[in-house]
Amino acid sequence: MRRAFAVSALFITLLALAGCAAGDARFEAAPAGFWAGLWHGLICCITFIVSLFKDNVHVYEVRNAGHLYDLGFVLGAAIAFGGCGGSGSCKWRKSPREKEWEDLGARVEVKVRKGIREWLDESGKKDAEWEEIGRKVEEKIKRELRNWADQ
Repeated sequence: MRRAFAVSALFITLLALAGCAAGDARFEAAPAGFWAGLWHGLICCITFIVSLFKDNVHVYEVRNAGHLYDLGFVLGAAIAFGGCGGSGSCKWRKSPREKEWEDLGARVEVKVRKGIREWLDESGKKDAEWEEIGRKVEEKIKRELRNWADQ
């Protein structure tokens, strides 16, 4: 019962939004501006689906005020699609399992680093060559552990 109600409400909402789609006759008298562009950008997914079935519905209003309409449309579409795609727009949240693996990997890296340092100290050779070898081995192990954890 709840599912049928939800589907019906979604369908009615989609129909109501389709009435506000681009390609409306009201823009023949006055071109669409920023706010119309913003709205058309927000509903562009719905408008696209409706435009597949109706010839008089368009995703983008061709009778527009120019750059302001374009700016509004792009902003609306960016909001509708979840941002502009930059790394600062949305932080990917890690699942508890991924956090656990990351923590485990960090602890293993610390132990490996400690083991390499102890091995270098035991050998008694602390010259630059051994330090370089130890650093390379440490980096290789880190890389392999991260690759293994990512799989």
